[in-house]
Amino acid sequence: MNSFESHPYIPNSVPSVQEEMLREIGAKSVDEFFKCIPDDIKYHEALQMSEPTLSEAGLRRHVEEIASKNRSVNRVLSFLGGGCWNHYVPASCDEINGRSEFLTAYAGDPYEDHGRFQALFEYESLMAELLEMDVVNVPTYDGSQAAGTALRMACRITDRHRVLVPELAGPERLKIIETYLHPQIEVVRVKADPAALTLDLNDLRSKLDDSVAAVFLENPTFLGVIEPSGGEIAELAHGKGALLVVWADPSSLGVLTPPSCYGADIACGDIQPLGVRMHFGGGRGGYIASKDEKKFVSEFPSRLFGISATTHGEWGFGDVAWERTSFASREAAKEFVGTAAALWGITAGVYLATMGPKGMADLGTGILQRSAYLSRQMAQIPGVKIAATAPFFKEFPVTFQGRSVSDINMELLSRGIYGGHDLSSNYPTLQNSALYCVNETMTKADMDTLTKALSEIMKGAGGSLQ
Repeated sequence: MNSFESHPYIPNSVPSVQEEMLREIGAKSVDEFFKCIPDDIKYHEALQMSEPTLSEAGLRRHVEEIASKNRSVNRVLSFLGGGCWNHYVPASCDEINGRSEFLTAYAGDPYEDHGRFQALFEYESLMAELLEMDVVNVPTYDGSQAAGTALRMACRITDRHRVLVPELAGPERLKIIETYLHPQIEVVRVKADPAALTLDLNDLRSKLDDSVAAVFLENPTFLGVIEPSGGEIAELAHGKGALLVVWADPSSLGVLTPPSCYGADIACGDIQPLGVRMHFGGGRGGYIASKDEKKFVSEFPSRLFGISATTHGEWGFGDVAWERTSFASREAAKEFVGTAAALWGITAGVYLATMGPKGMADLGTGILQRSAYLSRQMAQIPGVKIAATAPFFKEFPVTFQGRSVSDINMELLSRGIYGGHDLSSNYPTLQNSALYCVNETMTKADMDTLTKALSEIMKGAGGSLQ
């Protein structure tokens, strides 16, 4: 029998334990158990495992050596965004989400609920107010999964199996959507206006017909561009019996019109901007929101928490229409939902309660002002061009002449600056372009430091943009 060498870090690696498990399931070997996995994707070499650490002190030293290699984004000047943003996190967010009754409350039921249901109900209520929609779910795994779920909801509601998505949508989000919808639902990409980088309405019209379940729109887009034609896109979609699904950055909704006000049927997005730290790629949580109509609510596969009077005249918090979820109907579920990002929902609720309406408006205004200032300063540098003509929020694409983005970023990093996210590999029309991001914590001096460094780097490149 082939078996892994016994190792304290590998569960069930003791040979006697493996033998007992194999006898129970009726397999002769571990290889037989995994024969359904194609041989060409299996790892056939011996695992190169380090020697086990036998003391707490030794383990601490080992972990600290690994941790010392990390470079914190808070110790450099960072203009990176692209789906995970370094927004300011109020101390109240860390304080509340670190409490044991929330931190350890994964996805169980009332036996371990010490206010979690109420906290998530409050989060849903705050998000609903921000989005100007009626129903908001308990956060799903992340925003991209929420987008895929929202599109599947639209297909079930309309009984159609084709969706239209922008070709300039977030590249990772597009891959997740296509994977999540495959194979039942066809995903068709809509071209972009080459100058504004907004949706090409003529191409949308040519692809929109009675087979389309939904039009998916990012607003702001992955490139930070604000889509000015949301209402017209909604009319076009509704005219063909399709729904409009809008991805919206919640940090923008203090200043931008919420999707519901220009015709969105379902809104979705990621709550990472709302008081959640970056965590090596983001503490992620996906929200989905809709009208309070049965045809929408019955298609939410994720949990919804509501408030109701108890038999003793008190108020209680719990699941709404539990029977529609995969938790209640495993074999006949419309869609399965596993990991919930409940902790980040609670954190986002704390953030929204801390900020209030004026705080969210101030947040958005400050980001708009900083985006406008930095883009104007960068546009004055020879060899640098702002790639979008439409207005933008928080992020904007920049095209360089004479130097590659990777070279520019290496030179910026040597000066203690993280440059923009390289767009070249994902967007053929944006070669030698980078996505620059600003947040509410950046000062004029921070942005002037970047433009001074870029001026010196581009001066060394020679030439100017024609």
